[in-house]
Amino acid sequence: MLYHLFEFLDKLDVPGAGVFKFISFRSAAAVITSLFISMMIGKRIILFLQRKQAGEVVRDLGLEGQYQKKGTPSMGGIIILASIVIPTLLFAKLNNIYVLLMLLTTVWLGLVGFLDDYIKIFRKNKEGLAARFKIFGQIILGLIVGLTMFFSDNVMIVEKVNVSDLSVGEKKELFDTSVQLTPQNEISMERKSTKTTIPFVKNHEFNYSWLVGFINKDHRQPWTWLVFVLIVIFILTAVSNGANLTDGLDGLATGTSAITGTALGILAYLSSNVKYADYLNIMFIPHSEELVIFASAFIGATIGFLWYNSYPAQVFMGDTGSLALGGIIAVFAIIIRKELLIPILCGIFLVENLSVVLQVAWFKRTKRKYGAGRRIFLMAPLHHHFQMKGYPEPKIVTRFWIVAIILAVISIVTLKIR
Repeated sequence: MLYHLFEFLDKLDVPGAGVFKFISFRSAAAVITSLFISMMIGKRIILFLQRKQAGEVVRDLGLEGQYQKKGTPSMGGIIILASIVIPTLLFAKLNNIYVLLMLLTTVWLGLVGFLDDYIKIFRKNKEGLAARFKIFGQIILGLIVGLTMFFSDNVMIVEKVNVSDLSVGEKKELFDTSVQLTPQNEISMERKSTKTTIPFVKNHEFNYSWLVGFINKDHRQPWTWLVFVLIVIFILTAVSNGANLTDGLDGLATGTSAITGTALGILAYLSSNVKYADYLNIMFIPHSEELVIFASAFIGATIGFLWYNSYPAQVFMGDTGSLALGGIIAVFAIIIRKELLIPILCGIFLVENLSVVLQVAWFKRTKRKYGAGRRIFLMAPLHHHFQMKGYPEPKIVTRFWIVAIILAVISIVTLKIR
C-alpha cells in the first residue's frame, strides 16, 4: 500500500518519495517492520493465549523434559503470519501476481493450521483437523498455484530462443516481413514456459513438457499442465507436512525456516536481475524482484518469533505456523523455478519426513513378517531419535541449524556447478 502511495507522491515530485523504487530500501523496511511487529505483538499474543488456556497438550512419549512443555501456549503461528502479511502489504506491489500468490499461500495454510489447532486446544480433540481435510486444503491451494503458474499471462520467463523455433505468429509480432531469418538468429524474449532449474546439469534447465514427450505435439498441452499441477501439489504437500513434522523441538522449525527463507530470498534476487541471471546462466524471471520483499518479511518474522520460541520456548507456533511456513517455502521455490533444489535446500524437512515414512513402513513390514514390529530409529521424526539417545534439546536444534546452513550454501553454489 505504501509503495503505491509513494509512487503517486513521486509523480508529484515530492522529495524523498522515489526511495520506494529501490528493492534494497523496501526489503530493509520489510525486515525491520516484521521484526518490530513480532517483538511488539508477540508478548501480548502469548499472554492472550495463556488467558484462553491455549496450552500445549503433551503426549507421553518418554522424552526427557517433555512435561515441562505442558501448558506452554500454542497457536503462536499467528505472530508469524501477522509479521509476514503486514510488511508485505505495506511495502510490496500488490498488483504483482507473485506477491498475491504468496499472500494467498500464507493466509490459506495459516487458516488450515489454525482450524487444526483450534480443534485440538479448544475442542479438546487431540487428533485435531482430520488429515483428509488438511490434505484437501493443500490440494486446493496447489491447484490454484499450479494453474495460475501455467495459464496466467503475468507469469513469464525470459529465455533465449532460435528464431527458427518461433511460431509464425510470434515471428510476425517480432519482425517485419522483410527481415531475413536464419537458423542462427537468436533472441531473448518473454514467453510462457514450463521450464525449471535443475542442479548439476548443463544449462540448469528441465522442461516438464519432456515428461509427456511421447504424446503427439498437438495434444500435449493438456497433459503438460496436468503433470505440472500434480507436481506442484506434491511439492506443496510434502514440504508443508515436512515443516509440520520438524516442529517438535524449541526453535527447530523456526530457525530452519529462517535459514531456508534467506537462501530463497537470495535466489529470487538473482533470478530477478537480468545481469546476474545472465552471468549465472539461470532463467531471468521478470517482476519476481517483489518476492525479495516477501522473503525479507518472512526472515524478519521467523527471527522475531525465535525470540519467544527458542529454548525454553515461551510459545509454540502450532500447525498455524508450521503448515504455513512449509507451504510458503514450497510455493516460493516453485515461483522462482527452483523447486528441484528443494531436496537439498529443505534437506532437514526431507529427512524428517523420510524418517517417519521409513519407520512406519519398516514397522509394518516386520510385523507382518515376524509378528512383532521393529524400528529403524529409536523414535521418529529424526530429532526425537537423538533425544532418545540422550542429546540435550538445544544441542540437537543447533546442529540441525548448522546442517541447514550448509545445505542452503550448497543450494546457492549449485548455480555455478554444472
